[in-house]
Amino acid sequence: MSANDIRRAIAERLKACRKEREMSLDKAALLTGVSKAMLGQIERGESAPTIATLWKIAGGLNLSFSSFFAGKAGSDFRQVPFPYDADMAIRVVFPFDAATHMEMFEVTLSNRYHQRSPAHRFGVVEHVVAVSGVLDLIHEGRVHRLKPGLAHRFHADVAHQYRAASDTVVFQAIICYT
Repeated sequence: MSANDIRRAIAERLKACRKEREMSLDKAALLTGVSKAMLGQIERGESAPTIATLWKIAGGLNLSFSSFFAGKAGSDFRQVPFPYDADMAIRVVFPFDAATHMEMFEVTLSNRYHQRSPAHRFGVVEHVVAVSGVLDLIHEGRVHRLKPGLAHRFHADVAHQYRAASDTVVFQAIICYT
């Protein structure tokens, strides 16, 4: 999936969601905390959101993160490039499943990237497992250093951060929605 493909997929999903719910851009902006102008630019494919902005949109509209770019179940899920987050790549391992209320990603952070993630909607729990490199997972004022094989579970309805403590880090994240 190219950067243009991801931009188009996000634009189409955002438009479809608003149309299904008969929701104005003003209402979407109010729910997501993302400006009406930015939402319009995203819908028209003029701008690609950062990962943090996409999480705000997903949370505000009560959508899963993977719903913006994951194909149908059984698709070949490659890493998704985010134009404004060049040092962070996400691969959907399992897209959101309505029966389990879960989705799973493999995340790669390069060049000691530091991702700040806004709070997700209430009740969201993340399970993070380090695969390679060293990851600093920061939430509620504490740093949890994860080396390969180590895991941490936390309530993601508070702001949190992922920081590569080595040049490159790969970790898996299972997101559970309530």
